Amino acid sequence: MLDYDVEAARYDATRGGVPRARSAARAILALVPERARSLLDVGCGTGLVTERLIRPGLRVFGVDCSPAMAQMAAGRLGSGMILGNCHRLPFADDSLDAVTSVWLLHLLPDAPSVIAECARVLRPGGLFVTTVDKGAGHGTDSDVEELLAPYRKRKAYDAATRVLAVASEHGLRRVGEARFTGHGQGRSPAGTAGDVARGHYASALTLDERQTDALVARLSCLPDPEVPRADPVYRLLALRKEA
Repeated sequence: MLDYDVEAARYDATRGGVPRARSAARAILALVPERARSLLDVGCGTGLVTERLIRPGLRVFGVDCSPAMAQMAAGRLGSGMILGNCHRLPFADDSLDAVTSVWLLHLLPDAPSVIAECARVLRPGGLFVTTVDKGAGHGTDSDVEELLAPYRKRKAYDAATRVLAVASEHGLRRVGEARFTGHGQGRSPAGTAGDVARGHYASALTLDERQTDALVARLSCLPDPEVPRADPVYRLLALRKEA
């Protein structure tokens, strides 16, 4: 997994910046009921998405375990930013109207424990909104994705089927979903080759050293190496906690 303390300074610029954040926030708020008065964004990173979840009458908090990420987010969220662990959220049982996690579960082998925590802090009737199937967001019609496909982990940590099964164990039921474009996230062959070589896909791909070298070489041979392919389309699930 990436060192997010190191990544913090460049994270927004390399992850689609404001256009991507705006797209994500708009889709999330379309799922969160107007009656919600409190929302926690788990794994909020720099807070670029989180600050766009603020609307009249809704108190928004963010939590992240990276000190550097949290420091950046505090500049956007003020006292609503909390340095904390997503496996032990610093909120009481049944205390929040909505909890969100964007591009988080796909990183975590122990994602079920995070889902359980999100369910714990939700009030009955509250809503958990999370991205799922992140790896599939880039589609299958890209030459870059075609080369990555054979190495993708068969059981993604954020697979929708897995998330729904775990959520059900904790009283969460699907009530809606949405999709949004990850602006600026289209992968170029050259950029992807560099990320593979640096191990940035460790949570998504199963590669030994030989396979890594071979994949980097094949990516480097693709045409238009600096040209990003189509932007991904991400999927959100909305899960309500039963009363």
